[in-house]
Amino acid sequence: MAKQTTKKKAATPKKKRSLGLSKQNKILLGSVIMLFAIALFFSFTSFYFTWQEDQSLLSEFANRNEQAKNLLNKFGASIGHLFLYKGFGVSSFIVPVLLFLSGLTLFFSLPKNGLIKKWIWGLIFILWFSVAFGFFASRWPLLGGLVGYEMNDFLQDYVGKIGVLLLLIFGLIFILVRLFKFTPENVLHYFKQKKTAISEEFSSANDTKEDAAEDDKKSSVTEKVKEETPVVVETYTHKEKIPPLEKEVIKEDNSFEVTVAKEEEEIISDSLDIQVEKITEEKEEIDNLADKLVDDFGEFDPTLELANYKFPHIDLLDQHGTNTGITINQEELEENKNKIVETLKNYKIGIAQIKATIGPTVTLYEIVPDAGVRISKIKNLEDDIALSLAALGIRIIAPIPGKGTIGIEVPNKNPSIVSMRSVIASTRFQKAEMELPIAFGKTISNETLVVDLAKMPHLLMAGATGQGKSVGLNAVLTSLLYKKHPAEVKFVLVDPKKVELTLFNKIERHFLAKLPDSEDAIITDNAKVINTLNSLCIEMDNRYELLKAAMVRNIKEYNVKFKARKLNPNDGHMFLPYIVLVIDEFADLIMTAGKEVETPIARLAQLARAIGIHLIIATQRPSVNVITGIIKANFPARIAFRVTSKIDSRTILDAQGADQLIGRGDMLYTQGNDVIRVQCAFVDTPEVEKITGYIGSQRAYAEALLLPEYVGPDESGTSIDNNISDRDILFRDAAEVIVIAQQGSASLIQRKLKLGYNRAGRIIDQLEAAGIVGHFEGSKARQVLVPDMMALDQLLDNEKK
Repeated sequence: MAKQTTKKKAATPKKKRSLGLSKQNKILLGSVIMLFAIALFFSFTSFYFTWQEDQSLLSEFANRNEQAKNLLNKFGASIGHLFLYKGFGVSSFIVPVLLFLSGLTLFFSLPKNGLIKKWIWGLIFILWFSVAFGFFASRWPLLGGLVGYEMNDFLQDYVGKIGVLLLLIFGLIFILVRLFKFTPENVLHYFKQKKTAISEEFSSANDTKEDAAEDDKKSSVTEKVKEETPVVVETYTHKEKIPPLEKEVIKEDNSFEVTVAKEEEEIISDSLDIQVEKITEEKEEIDNLADKLVDDFGEFDPTLELANYKFPHIDLLDQHGTNTGITINQEELEENKNKIVETLKNYKIGIAQIKATIGPTVTLYEIVPDAGVRISKIKNLEDDIALSLAALGIRIIAPIPGKGTIGIEVPNKNPSIVSMRSVIASTRFQKAEMELPIAFGKTISNETLVVDLAKMPHLLMAGATGQGKSVGLNAVLTSLLYKKHPAEVKFVLVDPKKVELTLFNKIERHFLAKLPDSEDAIITDNAKVINTLNSLCIEMDNRYELLKAAMVRNIKEYNVKFKARKLNPNDGHMFLPYIVLVIDEFADLIMTAGKEVETPIARLAQLARAIGIHLIIATQRPSVNVITGIIKANFPARIAFRVTSKIDSRTILDAQGADQLIGRGDMLYTQGNDVIRVQCAFVDTPEVEKITGYIGSQRAYAEALLLPEYVGPDESGTSIDNNISDRDILFRDAAEVIVIAQQGSASLIQRKLKLGYNRAGRIIDQLEAAGIVGHFEGSKARQVLVPDMMALDQLLDNEKK
């Protein structure tokens, strides 16, 4: 008995060791693993929707003031970045599934035999899918992850693309054979079953048709009669209407006339109905053809030629400054509040309420004065308040539009730098549904200011030297480069300084437009600016002709119709990109060219909005002879950086305030209504160089977008050689088109004869030399000197003699 007892005692501890974990611990550990798997799943899912917005917060995990957009905040953003971007991409979703199954096994104390097998196959699937996505979907790196990309790149260095493809096929066969028990016999058996089922369905359908055929034969005669009867009856009754009319004539003369009149009205209305039906049928035919093309090939994609183009990533921009947010200095706030209250009290102005709104460089103090205090009295104390606060650039807004308060803007002692990176990464810019979105910077309430250039429609920037105009232009161009594809927008850059915009030379074949005979896309010679502006006027006229032919009102409607394949490219139609003209120093152009520059700019500003040409003009001399009344009338959107006098401020904004700015990107923006104070986003020259280098290193178009040719007055006229042997073979056809239409324009020849603009322009020059059309008159069509075809034949016959 004693021996048996000893054995039982010895056996008990062995049983406990074999269990490893108690049931309670298994439940706890299993629940933790399952919840962690669920957390991973939601983190991964949310990462694909918020990774761009959370990119800048990956290094700020310990900063409690920063909040990520991921469903699991910064933990979700970091773990998603680790698994999906740096890891295995979309195949990482297998990890939470495996973890959940492991937790489920522990929670319910299920046998672990199949769990190890699941993990092994799960890891095989993760590797195979990661490499497969890295191979087939290299344009979308988040599908295969960094591991898939690197493994694919490593394998290609040794076995090439075909070798990697063969390895992937072998991996797929291995998975099918070992996991799904795939064999050739199973496949053949499956297809044989399918074939048998289809043949049975076919034979049963034939039997049904044969049964129905007999019934068809019986009723065939009846159906033939029914088909022919409507035609016979209709023709017969139409002819048989005459005898009753003759009987009515014998009885009553008037009744015959009335009846005949009714018959004529019916015939006329029938013919009108037929014409309307024909027009409707033609429209329906065009729409049906367009719908069929869309069904077969999809909508026209203007980005298809550069389908592999990659937008610049956020890491090309620097996070300037040490602080990512605004630091609140409570002592400074209280001190400024007390000084404002004390200064106003000295002038017997009581304050009912005061509150502060802190911006990156300026703090707005909103005050509610006591009843009976005149606003003008507070406005006149601007200098006294500035003296008491010992601050530069005090600006009083009396009253604040839309509020019953008076605003006092006071510069911060330690201003924060607004980096272009923070503005580009903001939700407001990333989710902006605008045609040409521009992120200027941050307002006084620390909100990102994003505006649509297409709705401005033109922008005037002015300010003293060194106050931020060039940085502002770089911010505008950077915003568009981060948001638009090269097929959607083109830039015409004018840089009289020759140093500010030269960095954008690298993206000439992606985003720039130029004259056909220009070597450099960025215009630095003032003489060429005139030709470029007049060329844009020709482009504007051509685009309006296209809009007229397409029966639409603006470029947006036109491009939508073209993408839907409802406009035929053989008729001269094409996808129209937006064109943004940027002039860095407008005053220099006015001094050297004067009216020759002002006239085409005024014409473009008045008319070019609807066809997608937008102007951005910057100047450091905001005088009335530079910013004239015509310019101001057509540029409702204006930006004023710091200027030296109130007169300059009024010249730019029609209001004071720009003389009270503190410089370094501090600016006032208006679009015709309220004036908003903004701290312009800072983008440094090395950042622009990195962005343009990144874009320029990618595959580009064969050349920059070529604007229409423009021949100046001094380049035309009698100097054109009238050599008959050198004339274009379509010279006679073009002459007939011009004479019949009595309109001398290259765009008419281009449309009617389906020619390129350059060739049409040369034919126009030959027609001028032959005396068929007059000399060039700017944007107007040339005068046609030959009145009719008879005169044209006589003129051309005389040349041969």
